[in-house]
Amino acid sequence: MPQIICMSSISANAHLITDGNIYCPSLVAYKRRETIPVQIGDLWMGSDFPIRVQSMTTVDTMDTQGSIDQSIRMIDAGCEIVRITAPSVKEAQNLENIRKGLRAKGYTTPIVADIHFTPNAAELAARIVEKVRINPGNYADKKRFETIEYTDATYQNELERIRDKFLPLVKICKEYGTAMRIGTNHGSLSDRILSRYGDTPLGMVESALEFLRICEDENYGNIVLSMKSSNTQVMVEAYRLLSKKLADGGFKAYPLHLGVTEAGEGEDGRIKSAVGIGTLLEDGLGDTIRVSLTEDPEFEIPVAQEMLRRLQNRAALADPIMAFPVTNPVFHSPINPFAHTRRSTQEVANFGGNQVPRVIADFSQRSNIQMDDLKSIGHFYLPEPDKWAMNDLGADYIFTGEQVIDFMLPNGLRQIQNASLWQENRRPTTYPMFTWESWLKATFLHPEMNFLSIQADDLIDQPEQIKAIQTHNNVVLILTSRNAHQMAALRRGFFELVQNKVLAPVIIHLSYDQITESALQIYAPADGGALFIDGFGDGLMISTPFEKNREGICNSTNFGTLQASRVRISKTEYISCPSCGRTLFDLQETTARIRKETDHLKGIKIGIMGCIVNGPGEMADADYGYVGIGKDKIALYKGQEVVKKSVPADAAVHELIQLIKDHGDWKEAPTTQQTHEQN
Repeated sequence: MPQIICMSSISANAHLITDGNIYCPSLVAYKRRETIPVQIGDLWMGSDFPIRVQSMTTVDTMDTQGSIDQSIRMIDAGCEIVRITAPSVKEAQNLENIRKGLRAKGYTTPIVADIHFTPNAAELAARIVEKVRINPGNYADKKRFETIEYTDATYQNELERIRDKFLPLVKICKEYGTAMRIGTNHGSLSDRILSRYGDTPLGMVESALEFLRICEDENYGNIVLSMKSSNTQVMVEAYRLLSKKLADGGFKAYPLHLGVTEAGEGEDGRIKSAVGIGTLLEDGLGDTIRVSLTEDPEFEIPVAQEMLRRLQNRAALADPIMAFPVTNPVFHSPINPFAHTRRSTQEVANFGGNQVPRVIADFSQRSNIQMDDLKSIGHFYLPEPDKWAMNDLGADYIFTGEQVIDFMLPNGLRQIQNASLWQENRRPTTYPMFTWESWLKATFLHPEMNFLSIQADDLIDQPEQIKAIQTHNNVVLILTSRNAHQMAALRRGFFELVQNKVLAPVIIHLSYDQITESALQIYAPADGGALFIDGFGDGLMISTPFEKNREGICNSTNFGTLQASRVRISKTEYISCPSCGRTLFDLQETTARIRKETDHLKGIKIGIMGCIVNGPGEMADADYGYVGIGKDKIALYKGQEVVKKSVPADAAVHELIQLIKDHGDWKEAPTTQQTHEQN
């Protein structure tokens, strides 16, 4: 039975609506989810207001002046909500001094107290600041990593225990007009939730709903909800499921806070954040966002602002008929939006089937292509041994359009060129790319593989394209769109392929005009990541007009998007928290040191956590963990198990490497000439 996912409360899309699974306003055009308004001090949040940008301080909360100064830098950068950790009563009390200091300087930005484990700190903070954030996984529970068997009666007893623990905070927030975020984290679900629901998006949602029911019983609704994870697939599925459960359960439509936990630093952190947050923004979900980077918090703000900037002109695309002129509107989604399943395809060469998604580098705008140009896409010619080498980010295919390459390509790189040029030589190791017009006129096809570039909208407007594709088993589609909201248009094209049982593999082709490098690494992961998380796509190609290192930036963004979407792992993954006042060592410096020593360990996930609050839980599915447990004291983990305790910080990186070696996951970093040599 197909899933139906258009929100019935949106009258503008009434002609597209049926009953069923509801998680977003529209799958065929941008439409923001309608929510209730929530007041946070003088700031309002919800669908009647702009999507708010927030961040979190990283200095010790007891450093009053340092907290004030950093908050001002954040606010001046555009931060609309400042979150500060309050792990104990003394930090909660000092929030009053920080707040007074900001107000004395003319800053009225609301402050959020971030609470873990300590209800008494939350109850104090709720009387001081404008908002408190509690984590339902550890507010009333101690995590012992135990599996517990519950009957319905014993589980209800647990809920009553939680109610008793949580109710005082609810009453204080209601009395003082304090807002609350009920923020579930994937990595810190309680033993109780894990025992009943498992380590699942459903468990994340139910963890929040248990606390939300208590709030609604008390007629308290000044609430924001979040479902954060370092795994973008889990994160997206949890938020979607939360939106559906709120509608199905008769809850109010509360605003949503979006964020990817422990996204990391630099390019990787930005791409991963864009995949997770951007996917949900494209769905119309989200009322405030926080980009979590292992950098100073003021650097998070421009990234968040860039994510929101592209939504400003989406109102013009609100009418799906105007945005997507079709004769057969899509009413249903043929996929399950709450669990990742890859679209079934036939295998054509090394596309589709069980093959990993391939990366195609677009060189069609570069003339006189030389050997050195391929360095930007991970292929290196070594003159002395007369061999090619390839690193972990070596592109699989190069599209040259009408350009001619007059040297032999490395074995690990195959060429695609326009069909008109290919017809002149018909080289067996080069593959033709057809347009629909040239496909109709073709008298000769490549016996192994042919690429067909088509517009997503045309799959609906021109059903004869579907029929033509179905008659060939050696076609790989390159799906593109001219629509300004190209993700929705491409998703709609994929729906048409699935509904018509087309098994041809599909390369997602994202094209951007007049875009900066920083914007590209936000927009492309948001568009491509959304499709890969939905299970679509057997390859990725990004095209841009800018000149400086165009192919290199597109190549790293291609690979970064696939990795962040969890569909192709090509490098070491670092799950590093953004630091806060709880951090017990120099997180940025330590992350850089660990990355330097381990970034050749392809496929290994390493969690780097500033404190025990974020430690074993937030690392979730990391293979190894590095967690601060005291001043300059580190605990090392293998998975969720502590292997070494109280390791001195100055020796901990060395001990981490030894731990990886002891478990057989270490390999020496290759030299340049040793890197995947190819004849």
